[in-house]
Amino acid sequence: MAAQHTLEELQTLEGHTDRVWHLAWSPDGKSLATCAADRTVRIWQQSRYEGRGWRCAAVLEDTHTKSIRCCCWSPGSTHLATASFDGTTAIWQFQGGIWEEVNKLEGHENEVKAVAWSPCGNYLATCGRDKTVWFWERGVGEEYDCMDVKTGHSQDVKSIAWHPSKELLASCSYDNSIKLWVNDEGDWICVQTLEGAAVGHTSTVWSVCFSADGTRLASVSDDLTLRVWNVSWSQDLPPTPHAVLAATISGHHKRTIFSVDWSREGVVATGELYTGMSRP
Repeated sequence: MAAQHTLEELQTLEGHTDRVWHLAWSPDGKSLATCAADRTVRIWQQSRYEGRGWRCAAVLEDTHTKSIRCCCWSPGSTHLATASFDGTTAIWQFQGGIWEEVNKLEGHENEVKAVAWSPCGNYLATCGRDKTVWFWERGVGEEYDCMDVKTGHSQDVKSIAWHPSKELLASCSYDNSIKLWVNDEGDWICVQTLEGAAVGHTSTVWSVCFSADGTRLASVSDDLTLRVWNVSWSQDLPPTPHAVLAATISGHHKRTIFSVDWSREGVVATGELYTGMSRP
């Protein structure tokens, strides 16, 4: 019998004046970032005074002109990247006790749907409504150079996720597919596309996420299913990843599944449309 997990609400964080699109814990666990349609990012930290819970430590604003769809911390928790419907991605750094915008990445034709930092911290990936995935490399200081722009998807790219320890990116799209990208001396190539009625999703794939050990990939879709893929690597030099469908889980959601995430212990959580609930 599966273990039962009990969740208890500790606090409601209030401050945004419009829909909250995304949130992300810092890798060091000390801060929570939230971003919203009010064009702001809020950084929340636990109060130093016992019993006062979490407080808003900073508001990042006056940079994006439209909704901020996604936020992502750098591996060292020193930088935050924010992706917006205005077509830009802002890079923020905490220095001298304040958050400052240190760069803005431009190039997408319209809405940037997601941003993700690689585990080594040297790369950023962004994706958008323009059907592209962009790969950025961090240079000297706070400079970021576009390494590659991939147009493999035929529709909006909804989300992206890095492998926890390797230079492997998964992207998912309105075209019902998932693509796996690896770095080949600065050229990011698609090594596998997960699609087709026999194994793939039959409608928009909204989110993907690797397990903590990188051996599995989870994906969720408008087809109301959660799919789990086993990820292995070839013995070639360099090794090539390959994903195989391990399980299709259905019957637990009645509406579009928009989000998925793994815990470090291997528990998968999925979230559906408008219910206000998630299912472990």
